[in-house]
Amino acid sequence: MNDLLVELHPPLAWVRLNRPEKRNAVTSAMWSGLIDLARQFSVPSSTRVILLRGMGTVAFSAGADIAEMEQNLANTRRIKEMAQAVLDAQVAWERIPLPTIAVIQGACTGGGCGLALACDLRLGSPEAFFAIPPAKLGLAYSLADTKRLYNLVGPALTKDILFTGRRINAQEALSLGIINEIVPSALIQKRAIALAEQISRNAENSVRAAKAVVNLISAGINTETPESRRYYDESFSSAEFLEGARAFIKKRSPKF
Repeated sequence: MNDLLVELHPPLAWVRLNRPEKRNAVTSAMWSGLIDLARQFSVPSSTRVILLRGMGTVAFSAGADIAEMEQNLANTRRIKEMAQAVLDAQVAWERIPLPTIAVIQGACTGGGCGLALACDLRLGSPEAFFAIPPAKLGLAYSLADTKRLYNLVGPALTKDILFTGRRINAQEALSLGIINEIVPSALIQKRAIALAEQISRNAENSVRAAKAVVNLISAGINTETPESRRYYDESFSSAEFLEGARAFIKKRSPKF
């Protein structure tokens, strides 16, 4: 069985964590596979939006595969390699230039929660819950992981969540900004597709620029950079702007 399933339905792409019997716990091979997919999605193609979900309804992902880690507890080098693979995969997904949507049902915990936070948008079912439990495992949370959470909920709540390792239900996650919407389980895939299609109908250069600039701001950059200025300047000479302006003048929908 392929533990990572990819379905291309241009302009959308689905990536599914396919270990429902293990609550979609992510193995080292899967983390490496997610890095490879991030590289593939960073190359221009017909894909405009990526949707990520876990198979089944019990869990988006319970995080890194603890059984695999247990088998390697005596091998310090291997444990460090596995931990690094988790970090590398999350950074790779955060840096995909395309918009990404995590579709979350059930448990979204540990490294699985980190992966969801590396996506741009998150939809959750009413049964979804979140937890980041390093304090219960004697582990430290990485700066990159901590900053993604911090950017969403602020310093005090980041400390609360990491100090306690407590479970956060869907309603609290919505109120904190961890998820964008709560959608009934029976409708969540349909809603995710509708949102992705809405995004895909807009100008690709505009969406990519928005993601890049928001990520710069999240990284603490608050003044214009050559990169952000280039996105702004080049947009005025783009084919998308020409089409958008013509459509606006003629009062029709643009065709990007």
